[in-house]
Amino acid sequence: MAGDARGTIERSFDALVVGGGAAGVAAAVTAARAGLSVCLIERYGFCGGGAVAGLSGTICGLYEASDDNGAAPRKVVHGFVDEFIFELERRGGLTAPVRYGKTFTRVHDPLVWRETADKLLADSGVEVLFHTTVTGVIKDGDRLLGVEAYSKEGTLRLRAGITIDASGDADVVAMAGLGSFIGADGQVQNPTMIFRLMGVDTDRLFDTYGKDTIMPAEVTDMIAAQNHAGRYSLPRTKIWLFPTTRPNELLCNCTRIIGSDGRALNTLHARDFTEAEVLGRRQVREYARFFRDHVTGCERSFVNDTGVQVGVRQTRQGLGRYVLKNEDVVTGAKFSDGIARSPWPIELHAGEKPRVHWLLNDFYEVPYRCFVPEHGEGLLFAGRCLSAEHEAVASARVTAQCFSYGQAIGHAASIAVDEQIPASSIEGSRIRTGLNRMGARLDE
Repeated sequence: MAGDARGTIERSFDALVVGGGAAGVAAAVTAARAGLSVCLIERYGFCGGGAVAGLSGTICGLYEASDDNGAAPRKVVHGFVDEFIFELERRGGLTAPVRYGKTFTRVHDPLVWRETADKLLADSGVEVLFHTTVTGVIKDGDRLLGVEAYSKEGTLRLRAGITIDASGDADVVAMAGLGSFIGADGQVQNPTMIFRLMGVDTDRLFDTYGKDTIMPAEVTDMIAAQNHAGRYSLPRTKIWLFPTTRPNELLCNCTRIIGSDGRALNTLHARDFTEAEVLGRRQVREYARFFRDHVTGCERSFVNDTGVQVGVRQTRQGLGRYVLKNEDVVTGAKFSDGIARSPWPIELHAGEKPRVHWLLNDFYEVPYRCFVPEHGEGLLFAGRCLSAEHEAVASARVTAQCFSYGQAIGHAASIAVDEQIPASSIEGSRIRTGLNRMGARLDE
């Protein structure tokens, strides 16, 4: 048998984006539109990150929250996300706003999400490398010069003027030896296995339990009673059921995955990740059985799909030049270098019920400094691995905001490359001005 003659492939780009979730796609497209040569690396065969592989399924973080149940959705997040929403709508891949407690969200079709990302990346000239995994970094002192990666083709050495870590787990940050941290003293929020349920009479279900996708006390009490009776094993009693773009289908955010030793599993660890996948699939079947037996409209329902992987809420985060504080979120803090808005509540997933802290009729801003490493050059990060305290990231991690972060960091990358200046020297207020020219409406 002939030996493997593969060698190392060397490539150079102006900008390199690691990870094809909402932040990575927005960053790559924005930088490419500014004239940079851009490569996006993605470990799966499609873009979408947690929204698609994890099947989170909703674009959260677009609308203000209010105690007025009769109020119409008030959208306060704009920019690249508007363009992505337009393309999803054009393909029939996005619902109208649906009630989520005191605010609204929108449910997307994960297949259409992938196709929308494909189109925007191709149209902007981004070179995409699917099925490619970063394995190391290329450095010169404290400056990052690019990454090493692996694909079936062999080893790649990809150099770039600037690298954007949109991996979700701050993988490049960690490989580069830059500052990072994990949750609250190493404790992270539980992963979840989201699934889709078909064969549902959704009209009957929502007529019975109301239009809020957060199921009412009637359902919570029913789960608790069945658990107490020992008929089911349903670790989370407060569940969220979303109608989708497909007839007779629900997107189900129900599971609560705790390790066999009682720990919140950290998917940075292979054993924890593996245990989460197995337990998640078991819980899906248990919740589906409960739905068929007890929930109106679900009598003929069946599991259609689960996430490609468990949904990951929190792992490693980059340590930036500013750490978004819990207080910033709950007080609606604004910053001169704010490059993204968020009206989304803090959602902490622990125990039987998620704890939700609402910010009413307001939003907070996330400053550019939350994406600039405390030390080192040549690297920015974006997405849910932003520099934020434990509770703050429980709000700031959601999809609409990740689109905003990506657009801002893609713009910062274009300035750094075009002007040959360190990304850390760019004033966030300058990025804010550029985003407003792109339709972000941060000063309206």
